[in-house]
Amino acid sequence: MDIQVELAQIIINEQVDQQIIVLRELNGQRSFPIVIGMPEILAIDRRLKGIELPRPLTHDLLEQVIEQMGGTIEKVVINDLRDHTFFATIYVRRSAETIAIDSRPSDAIALAAGLRTPLYVAEQVFDQLGL
Repeated sequence: MDIQVELAQIIINEQVDQQIIVLRELNGQRSFPIVIGMPEILAIDRRLKGIELPRPLTHDLLEQVIEQMGGTIEKVVINDLRDHTFFATIYVRRSAETIAIDSRPSDAIALAAGLRTPLYVAEQVFDQLGL
């Protein structure tokens, strides 16, 4: 079962390469951090704030490609944790078809952040984290 979460916190520390985002269960108390890189956290932060640049960056481009091909992003699911690495899937709806696209969580969250797309975490991931 997938549990809806929110992007609860973005921790940017310009003195280190590893940055942190915190996902928190919407209707519960569980939360956990995901360590990501500086470019990824800046992309998430920019898209959350709605800051538009003169030319599209990677996540903006991906959003435009999906829309121009008749798709909409339904949801993002953090669906696995293997060897301390999180895995995500972006679900794109196109007509009556749903397409599941493998993604790094940071890219999926950056894409979802600009669209206000729902975020979910698989129950098994919470279990693996001991939450």
